[in-house]
Amino acid sequence: MKVADIRQTFLKFYESKGHTIVHSSPVVPGNDPTLLFTNAGMNQFKDVFLGFDKRPYTRATTSQKCIRAGGKHNDLDNVGYTARHHTFFEMLGNFSFGDYFKHDAIHFAWELLTKHFMLPAEKLWVTVYAEDDEAYDIWNKEVGVPAERIVRIGDNKGARYMSDNFWMMGDTGPCGPCSEIFYDHGESVQGGPPGSPEEDGDRYIEIWNLVFMQFYRDEKGVMHKLPKPSIDTGMGLERIAAVLQGVHNNYDIDLFQNLLAAAKAAVEKVSDAPVDATSPSLKVIADHIRACTFSVADGIVPGNEGRAYVLRRICRRAIRHGYKLGARAPFFYTLVDAVAREMGDAYPEVKDPRIARVLEDEERRFFQTISKGMEILEAAMAETTNGVLDGEVLFKLHDTYGFPADLTADVCRERGLAVDTEGFDRAMERQRAAARANAKFKMAAGLKYDGAETVFTGYDALTEEDAEVLALYVDGQPVDSVEAGSDCVVVFNRTPFYAESGGQVGDRGVAKNATSMLAVLDTFKVKASVTGSEAHVEEGRIAVGDHFALAVDEDRRAATVRNHSATHLMHKALRAVLGEHVAQKGSLVTPESTRFDFSHPQPVTAEEIAEIERRVNAEILKNSETLCRVMPIDEAKTTGAVMLFGEKYGETVRVLNIGNSIEFCGGTHIARTGDIGFFKIVSEQGIAAGVRRIEAVTGMAAVALAQENAAMLADCARRFKAPVAELPVKIDDVIASLKAVEKTLEQMKSQMASKLGDTLVDGAKDVNGVKLLTARMDGADAKALRETMDKVKDKLGSALVVLASVTDGRVQLAAGVTRDLTAKVKAGDLVNHVAAQVGGKGGGKPDMAMAGGTDATHLDAALASVEAWAAERL
Repeated sequence: MKVADIRQTFLKFYESKGHTIVHSSPVVPGNDPTLLFTNAGMNQFKDVFLGFDKRPYTRATTSQKCIRAGGKHNDLDNVGYTARHHTFFEMLGNFSFGDYFKHDAIHFAWELLTKHFMLPAEKLWVTVYAEDDEAYDIWNKEVGVPAERIVRIGDNKGARYMSDNFWMMGDTGPCGPCSEIFYDHGESVQGGPPGSPEEDGDRYIEIWNLVFMQFYRDEKGVMHKLPKPSIDTGMGLERIAAVLQGVHNNYDIDLFQNLLAAAKAAVEKVSDAPVDATSPSLKVIADHIRACTFSVADGIVPGNEGRAYVLRRICRRAIRHGYKLGARAPFFYTLVDAVAREMGDAYPEVKDPRIARVLEDEERRFFQTISKGMEILEAAMAETTNGVLDGEVLFKLHDTYGFPADLTADVCRERGLAVDTEGFDRAMERQRAAARANAKFKMAAGLKYDGAETVFTGYDALTEEDAEVLALYVDGQPVDSVEAGSDCVVVFNRTPFYAESGGQVGDRGVAKNATSMLAVLDTFKVKASVTGSEAHVEEGRIAVGDHFALAVDEDRRAATVRNHSATHLMHKALRAVLGEHVAQKGSLVTPESTRFDFSHPQPVTAEEIAEIERRVNAEILKNSETLCRVMPIDEAKTTGAVMLFGEKYGETVRVLNIGNSIEFCGGTHIARTGDIGFFKIVSEQGIAAGVRRIEAVTGMAAVALAQENAAMLADCARRFKAPVAELPVKIDDVIASLKAVEKTLEQMKSQMASKLGDTLVDGAKDVNGVKLLTARMDGADAKALRETMDKVKDKLGSALVVLASVTDGRVQLAAGVTRDLTAKVKAGDLVNHVAAQVGGKGGGKPDMAMAGGTDATHLDAALASVEAWAAERL
């Protein structure tokens, strides 16, 4: 059976048993920042098992896309060197949510394996948790598996319930025993049965794991029986395919054989020699193209953080293996088509042409540095005498040449070398420390504060009538009081001033009492729950223990919240228009504008920008009420709110519903979407590989921008003496006229060069039987010099020519040598003889070279010296 047939047979079998076929979830876990990638079939049903979600079905079956290449589950280093490790794989699974349990799960599995996949029953072994007599009896007494092929596995990981055959979702939560099914490849293969000292051999291969969720483990480790036990199973598609196709290596199954052939052809196309079809490097490439293709299909683009960096590591590891095989130009991206041919029917998302474009951009970027990087690495490895590559070299390759540390370690492992990871970490920390030292710190940097927390009242009010001064600082040092005319940092016990965080700038305002007034210039976090305000004492004095009335600058706050709320709507629109791969990479919200950085591999088109603006303004026109909810993190995850991977969230979070956007956010926002007024994008640009930046304005700033644009259009219409609607046609006409004039001018210059050439040849001299011409053509540009040079060389036959031009004090030189003389004289040597005397240098081909200079006063003498220089060489 082919891989596609196995997948279909599995799903259809369980559909016949009342299961709903559920499409694979993306490799990016939905709203679960605890997971780097989807790594098991049950991930998309996690909330169902936990009771947070309810589906319209109680039985499900899937073929789930999985990646194990980062974080806790990382098989990257083993890929290409073992028979069964992959970065990307498919997990076949069937699930019961409080419906059937052990009896049906076991019988279903046995029926599929022996009646549909036609595996010999005598080749199958099973394991059960040592205390799970129920599962043992079903296997032995009902299914008929003999006792000698059923292995009880106890607590073999050092603690109660810590067993290969006891599954846990985490320290607390659903858990239970499991039963694994193994296939015996026979005596010709080394290895012993599961549970034996020789179990790591290849004879007995685990093909399926049936998890029986029947307990809930609480915080004290006590097991409670679940009222509705559930089933979660997982069978690796690649593994069962190897068994069914009678091979011992996953790379020998039909899917990988086709990918390996495509990889071999792609590498050979950009290399000078044939590729060994048995090379492990081909296996790395064939494996990695699946992981990269599906990652990009599900919205990830190569970058420097989180999932994006893992994708970059996988991609560059594959490219390096291609380079090792001889590839000297991009090849990897072309294999996306091979993945689409093999898997596109089951996963149509891999047919998106954007995938190849994203991978090609990354590959071309790496090919710009891989040659030099490999040269440095080869030299460093050759000089290594202690068997360990220096951490400074590891860091240099990472920082300068884009070699992920594990890629360098991969190369070193091939040569029997270890890497100095501690030295690498020290170099990384040194760089971070330097970056921190160069950063502009706020006045809060280094403040030592151990007092009470600040109560933030600014979500509900812009004033605070009675705020007590808890601490004061001048130049970073605590003080008891501050006099008028001085700057300080003040910590109040209560404040309506929002502290800069989450991209939103801090509030400004005033603080007053009967004798004193402070101008609050900025607000920031001293600690997670302590707010500091930068202030200037305008009148009186301020002392610890004083009480003040605080007031936020209302206009500034209002402009800021308009921009912040519009950013949420824009983020939603970006994902809708550009794709779900869009992820926030940074933001800055000020009263003047909002700046939003996001992942996207190419410029946003004018049409896409218009659609983004249309969607945001449509939400503004709906004037929907903003809904803010503070709730436990686990409950918040069920709302569908956007979470940022790598962001640290507390036990409770704020969930903001603004129009059609739902996000976790601690910032301040408008009451209704209509408060934003109007939204307009000002600019869009790339700021890093795979990262774009949009700046936009709202409210009166957007109105002002629209008015400025309208005034500019009106002025252009006046200048062109045409209605605004006719401006594009008028501009096209002017451009066409200019091109026609430029073409005519070029023709005239060419004619002049020809005529000038006729005149110049009369001044040629004879030097040892060769024509030598030196001449000035002041005011001529480089193109005119080249064209005249061609005309002169044609007319002189065998000659050396130097033409010079002076424009605004700068010298332009062109040297020509007819082809019959290039063995004796090179044009580059000739032009540099002259250029060196006028303060310049140049270069070019043997028959034509150009140069520049800065000292025109010596030009005539330099040209005169050419005759003697040429005579020595002819």
